[in-house]
Amino acid sequence: MNPRSLHRRLRTPFVFTATATVAGVLLLTSVAPASAGRASSSKDRKPTVVLVHGAFADSSSWNGVIKKLKRDGYPVVAASNPLRGLSSDSAYVKELLAGIEGPVVLAGHSYGGSVISNAANGADNVKALVYIAAFLPEKGESAVELSGKFPGSTLGEVLKPVPVTQPDGSQGADLYIDQGEFNHQFAADVPKSTADLMAATQRPVTSAALEEEAGEPAWKTVPSWVLVATQDLNIPPKAQTFMADRANAHEEKVRASHAVSVSQPDRVADIIEDAARTVH
Repeated sequence: MNPRSLHRRLRTPFVFTATATVAGVLLLTSVAPASAGRASSSKDRKPTVVLVHGAFADSSSWNGVIKKLKRDGYPVVAASNPLRGLSSDSAYVKELLAGIEGPVVLAGHSYGGSVISNAANGADNVKALVYIAAFLPEKGESAVELSGKFPGSTLGEVLKPVPVTQPDGSQGADLYIDQGEFNHQFAADVPKSTADLMAATQRPVTSAALEEEAGEPAWKTVPSWVLVATQDLNIPPKAQTFMADRANAHEEKVRASHAVSVSQPDRVADIIEDAARTVH
């Protein structure tokens, strides 16, 4: 698809993501994946929380959430989501999960929700799923399809596609949010100075990742929790509620922008801990 026709398609509403700051390889919050589960041999130790960011962001978008989880005694690993393709991103996270001993609570923000739904399928150590302003796709659905299912997303109007060569040599597009629109679109309840940093350091997602169809979702067999951001301009709140109801998830709502993990980290940590308390 050439950049001109791709840009026309991106004018239709759709969504994803998480929050941004510094791109990294794998943000291990005090423990490496393999050692996270070995931190304690006690039968009553807390499950490891694995956090997966979405598009236009990196692992540091979870920093405030991580602080509370660590303070409350949870081992945490924040994965660096490649944002190249749903299948490959999910495989990457699945390998990370395989290196963690003991039970896992797996949380994803925005497009990261699609990733955890795929990655947790067949991962026996994942005992709970938490979706933060995120996608919960059914098999065969894409992020683009779900974001346009209900009105309310304005993301397509502020995206800037940049042509990119894929690892296999094919041509695609990386998607960025226009920096001048980032605060209003993505992080309206985040201080402007912080949102400006997020805009400048945002990591792009490929259009292919957002168009790729999901596999069989883990939320059909793993208990799930959903935090709906009611002021979200990326994923319409009605879409978030629709997906939560369909998955029979434990649902909570919070008045927040799409960047809820940055603007209200304690609220995000609280729902993750609610899920973690059910894991034995």
